[in-house]
Amino acid sequence: MSENHKRQLEQQLWNIANTLRGKMDADEFRDYILGFIFYKYLSEKMELYANKILAEDGIKYHDINENTEEGQEYLEAIKEEALSSLGYFLKPTELFGELARKGNSNSREEGASNFILDELTLVLKHIEQSTMGTESEDDFNKLFEDLDLTSTKLGRTEAAKNDLIAKVLGHLDKIDFKLEDTEADVLGDAYEYLIGQFASGAGKKAGEFYTPQEVSKVLAKLVTTGKTKLKSVYDPTCGSGSLLLRVAKEVEEVSNFYGQELNRTTYNLARMNMILHDVHFQKFDIRQEDTLEHPQHLEHRFEAIVANPPFSANWSASPLHMSDDRFSQYGKLAPSSKADFAFVQHMVHHLAENGTMAVVLPHGVLFRGAAEGHIRQYLIEDRNYLDAVIGLPANIFYGTSIPTCILVFKKCREHADNVLFINASEQFERGTQNVLRQEDIDKIISTYRERKTEDKYSHVASLQEIRENNYNLNIPRYVDTFEEEEALDLNEVAAALAQLEDEMQNTDTTIAAFCDELGIAKPF
Repeated sequence: MSENHKRQLEQQLWNIANTLRGKMDADEFRDYILGFIFYKYLSEKMELYANKILAEDGIKYHDINENTEEGQEYLEAIKEEALSSLGYFLKPTELFGELARKGNSNSREEGASNFILDELTLVLKHIEQSTMGTESEDDFNKLFEDLDLTSTKLGRTEAAKNDLIAKVLGHLDKIDFKLEDTEADVLGDAYEYLIGQFASGAGKKAGEFYTPQEVSKVLAKLVTTGKTKLKSVYDPTCGSGSLLLRVAKEVEEVSNFYGQELNRTTYNLARMNMILHDVHFQKFDIRQEDTLEHPQHLEHRFEAIVANPPFSANWSASPLHMSDDRFSQYGKLAPSSKADFAFVQHMVHHLAENGTMAVVLPHGVLFRGAAEGHIRQYLIEDRNYLDAVIGLPANIFYGTSIPTCILVFKKCREHADNVLFINASEQFERGTQNVLRQEDIDKIISTYRERKTEDKYSHVASLQEIRENNYNLNIPRYVDTFEEEEALDLNEVAAALAQLEDEMQNTDTTIAAFCDELGIAKPF
């Protein structure tokens, strides 16, 4: 699949999304357009799968008559296979193309109608209901709950709502997702593109569901260093699931994906994103709950962990957590007004002995004292888990302009007597929102993997050096970022001043001559 086709698909989908622009906020019409794209994807996947099964009989799925006994026999057999392989089932009359065509029909024959809202609502419910009692039930449960087809934001009358939805479905129906090309993930990439576009326009809310692609690349490359396959990858604040999927692009195979997300809408988006990227329902386990207060995967240890938690979020910091295995060994809890280190402790608890974790945090975690300073010292001195500290540019995240950093942790470190510091905060492309360029990403990763020291960019600090700094990890303490000003030659400065004095005297003489000619008083 060509890069040009991918770009065309992205633009087509964005143009269709704009059909809803002006009707509602960006984060609201995001839910509709991404939901409809997902419905179309499920339909096309279902039809391709059914046609493959029916090939021996020489018929197509959409040709099956659901009202005959033979048709019902076909459907029952296909349903059993589909639920096992795809995890869901759609009848021929429930396919996206059928509803799109009906909604945009101009037929006025007796009994004919292009009203599809009620039927569409039922179809979306049927997708979820088809999974009940099967292994995929949790992955499809209430997946379409954010597609409120009764919302007045779609139109003041039922006819207006129907016309708008039918128009969107009609435009989407004309696009070929080319799902038969199993080697390409063009639709998955286009879906990611749309999520990014919505994030860029959603302001502060975007941090709830999306990590900028460039930062995702850095995190993914860090945790896959030295690996070609991963047994598991985990994101405790997974948002739309983009970070998990980015990790998968850096290795040949990821056996299992795990994530947890507090926001219900974003949780639904993450499950859609997984399925749409052709991750089998048996290979991912995304849960919706508060990660710190109600962790969902405590029995698991993960080979790779990535996260972009909400910066300095509030949490309970309840004394009850002191008996929680995630926090008890540290002796102190992260403050209730800053949960940053609580997320770090949670992630360290889940890290496998051979694993790597990389987490984005606000700069304050590097030097804040009190309980945070105590936790930081414990991780470095008592556990020796900290592997690297990477400073990122300011203003690269949606909704905040603060500078951030990446902390890399390993339980079994190859370089147990030092910590690598990288100052990547000055190398980026400046804009309304700053961006890490590919060369900036490459430099961060090569410096990490080769553990290089470079003047004003990176430094390998011994543990003794960190002790002497009282476990303060502020990067300028280890990477000298001071730029010396060019030395001044005072003799040159004196000569320049003398020349300037001469020029001023000449100017005064010229002005005085003009004043005499004009018969006016001199200004000096």
